[in-house]
Amino acid sequence: MEPDTPTPSRTPLYITLGTGAVFVAALAYIGLADPHRPGFLAPLCPFKHVTGWDCPACGGLRMTHDLLHGDIAAAVADNVFLLVGLPLLAAWVVIRRRRHEAVLPATAIVVIAVATISWTVVRNLPGFPLVPTLLDG
Repeated sequence: MEPDTPTPSRTPLYITLGTGAVFVAALAYIGLADPHRPGFLAPLCPFKHVTGWDCPACGGLRMTHDLLHGDIAAAVADNVFLLVGLPLLAAWVVIRRRRHEAVLPATAIVVIAVATISWTVVRNLPGFPLVPTLLDG
């Protein structure tokens, strides 16, 4: 009689495929619909609703739409922080994982927090030129 051999679980595969499908569908929606126009279906930003300020991610959907349409200048205006910061963070994570080092040590978390808070304050100063854009319908 042979001992029971565990069968590999397909759950991680289904989660990965499901997450990928949701991601592709979200990108398709953002690319086809225009978040610059009033009436774009997206959840309201709770930070902006409570404070009246743009949060660090405000303009991210517009930036993504602009990138999908090849408009880098508009993407910069909508959210340069995410446009530059997300690829840098992804590269940081990949490099740290390949070296088998802690992905986000305490110093990295502090740097990210200070940068995020600074960006939030600066982008909400009167007259700051890089603000998320809305187009009239």
